Amino acid sequence: MKLRSFLFKLVLVNLLLSSGVWATTLEQINFKLKDEVARLELKFDGNEAQAKKFHVTEDKQIIIDLKDVQATDRVMRAFDTSEFSGSIVFVSAYRKSANPNDLRIAIQLRDNVRSLLKREPNKIVIEVESRFGVFSQRSLEETKTYDEKITIEERAVGKLSIPKSDSVEDILENLTLSGRKKYIGKKITFNIKDLAVADILNMIADASGFNIILTDEVKGLPPLSLNLTNIPWDQALDTILGLNKLVAKKNGVILMITTFEKAAEEQKKAIEQKKLTEKEVPLVTKVFPISYATTKELIEVLNNYITERGTLNEDVRTNSLIVKDTADTIERIKKIVDVLDTQTPQVLIESKIVEVNENYRKEIGLQNGVNFGYDPIGQIGSANPTVVGSDVLPGTNAGPGFSFSSAPSSGDGARSLFGLTVTRFNRLLNLSFTLQLLETESKGKIVASPKVITQNKKKAVISTKETTSFSKSLSTNGQAQEITFEEAEASLSLEVTPQVTNEGSISLELDLLKQQFGTRPSAAAPPDKQERRVTTNVLVDNGSTIVIGGVYNYEKRESHSGVPFLKDIPLVGWLFRTPYAPEVIKQELLIFLTPRIVNQEEAGIIENS
Repeated sequence: MKLRSFLFKLVLVNLLLSSGVWATTLEQINFKLKDEVARLELKFDGNEAQAKKFHVTEDKQIIIDLKDVQATDRVMRAFDTSEFSGSIVFVSAYRKSANPNDLRIAIQLRDNVRSLLKREPNKIVIEVESRFGVFSQRSLEETKTYDEKITIEERAVGKLSIPKSDSVEDILENLTLSGRKKYIGKKITFNIKDLAVADILNMIADASGFNIILTDEVKGLPPLSLNLTNIPWDQALDTILGLNKLVAKKNGVILMITTFEKAAEEQKKAIEQKKLTEKEVPLVTKVFPISYATTKELIEVLNNYITERGTLNEDVRTNSLIVKDTADTIERIKKIVDVLDTQTPQVLIESKIVEVNENYRKEIGLQNGVNFGYDPIGQIGSANPTVVGSDVLPGTNAGPGFSFSSAPSSGDGARSLFGLTVTRFNRLLNLSFTLQLLETESKGKIVASPKVITQNKKKAVISTKETTSFSKSLSTNGQAQEITFEEAEASLSLEVTPQVTNEGSISLELDLLKQQFGTRPSAAAPPDKQERRVTTNVLVDNGSTIVIGGVYNYEKRESHSGVPFLKDIPLVGWLFRTPYAPEVIKQELLIFLTPRIVNQEEAGIIENS
């Protein structure tokens, strides 16, 4: 009884294996090229895929073997990537003859370069360097133990050639009138003389195994003489089509070959027939409530997608779009509206305006720039900030924390526009704590911490003003004088216009204006006003910080002490008082800006988890 049960289970397993039980399905093959690395992504419907990698140095190929993998028809189509600058020129997927359940991915390279095999959720990723040396040896060794289900065998194996495709869809992709072609058909040899074009095309049909239908216009063409040796049949077909101004059209698994004139005539008739059909289709009316976009902007876009009978109207009161067209067109309009009617990205700009004492700069030994390198808690920023608007000597190191040039220098080490610099940091951690620590130690003062939120491509303004009064004397008939007072303003204004990219970065257009009062020519004259301005555009990551420095405030103080009354005696009073000690206090104004996108998911910038 036990033996019979065992034999039954064994037969059942064999039946399941022979019927094709797949561990997973390969749904997509995606190709990307970034930073000298070609990336081939194999996307599955699960994480059960097992892969082996072979590097065939003789043929400059990478072979990926996948065990028990089902594949969609789209995946089985070969595609050409030779127009890109990466090292991958051709990718083909096919079944192994020894085991039909296994799938093989053949990758043709330009040169023998190194590759990495990685696993991501529902993906197996092959990264290939564009030139030798892009991948370090350490990254190669770490990847070899990345996942137990991925086996990497970097060794030369027997000659494995990329198979030629027998798919009609693949062949027709290459039968275009322009552009670079990659011929993948079975190789054939012709040596004929004065043979009719129709007979030559029938010979190609026999060699390829596909059905070819010829129109009467093709049968009347003059004969040809050809000598073709060992070339793909689709290349031979494409050559004959070009010589005789013919066109190949796909109809299922049949190739219909006709002349350009006949094809143009049939296409014109098809368009006219489509228009007649559309006129008979009943019209449907649908109202689309628009939440974020404006109906006027949508109408300008959607006018290109409606039929001649279709109409687009708007209801301003409810911000709705009224579409009247065929059912198919309305379905197409709905998909476009769903994509375009998304929230506008909103950017929260957090700023801190800080005054740093000049004595603090001298205390830490810096004469040209400010450095918050010391932090009892830990580092608060990137060690290599990016300075916009100034030059940095090669080989210099900012040290721990962050630093930036803030004052113009006579040397070549740090130059800035009007003494103003804009510095970008990837992340600044514990920034609030560090600034509060400076304030506690009387080394700096947080002047203001304004926050403003604005929409994408809309200007936000942060400004402060300083007002001073001056007297103005007016004489009246040479007798009495009338004194009036007027005010003068000096402002510190920062205008920020954010623009959010699809990847989630933020481009900031900055316009900084600093005005300060100078000396006053007379008591009745307004003070001189000094003005400095810097305008720049910086691309930062979401949550990164921009620091603007080089804005200075000067305050002159004079103080003395001495014995009362005696210090004021002429000629000898100096014996009873200390010398005048004029002091110029120099403070630098630092502006920290941190932009954050507050509605990433709603604006469609990142995918919902």
